[in-house]
Amino acid sequence: MFWSRRKSAGVYWLAAVTIITLAHANAGATEFRFDRDTFAFANQTVFEYHEGHPSLRKPSTVRRDAYKRHCFVLCRTAMQFKKFARFDARGAPLDDASLAERVRLVTHRDPWADPLPEDQRIVFPGYNDLREMSKTRRELVQKSIGHGWPSYFRISNMRMVFQQSGTYQKETHDRLNAALARGKVFVVFLTTYPRLSINHSVLIYKQNGFSPNPGLERYLVYDPNHPESPRELSWSPHTRTFSYQKDWDFVGGFVRVYQVYGQPMQ
Repeated sequence: MFWSRRKSAGVYWLAAVTIITLAHANAGATEFRFDRDTFAFANQTVFEYHEGHPSLRKPSTVRRDAYKRHCFVLCRTAMQFKKFARFDARGAPLDDASLAERVRLVTHRDPWADPLPEDQRIVFPGYNDLREMSKTRRELVQKSIGHGWPSYFRISNMRMVFQQSGTYQKETHDRLNAALARGKVFVVFLTTYPRLSINHSVLIYKQNGFSPNPGLERYLVYDPNHPESPRELSWSPHTRTFSYQKDWDFVGGFVRVYQVYGQPMQ
């Protein structure tokens, strides 16, 4: 009986230690919020769109319109800031050189790595969140997070040619749900190859609880082309296909979805 009590006490003690350890591991791991964890500026499309159909864009003299081809970069960086950075609004904002260096410290970390503990994160003083900092220091942030053109030469882009089946899309859907269940975000490449109606990256961060169609699963996404509000991606178990929301830059409907930044070479 005495041994049994000692064993039970040991089990309870181990369980308590496990709970405390998990609590520390999850410290600072908060839900991704669109109004806090995304960029305030937009990625400009290369083409001009009318009801989702592309045409040549008229030249612009506005400097901010030159920020194009950065959808992959913005999604990747949003995920990296969520994992590796924290903000301290009470501190004084950094000068340009110091801020650019800290941004690069975040973006040079592997995006698929585990989140850093709160006390090891890269600190950005003077701002409440990424949204505020990217609004106030827009041009510096744009220059510091990386070039957009390498996304066209990603090795993993070839999946759109060789992995088009509904089975592969079902596997992607399962990985998406598993990632969201663990409190992670899920960055994806959207394409309609061999059609060219969309060639884009978005960040999926939450399941949308309400659906007028019980046969669909709906997800909220951060789309770098639309910093004003979340967009929606849906999954049909019946057809094993994804669909993306209609807007000025996409006709809406069927897309293939491929995870990116989930592991090396992806």
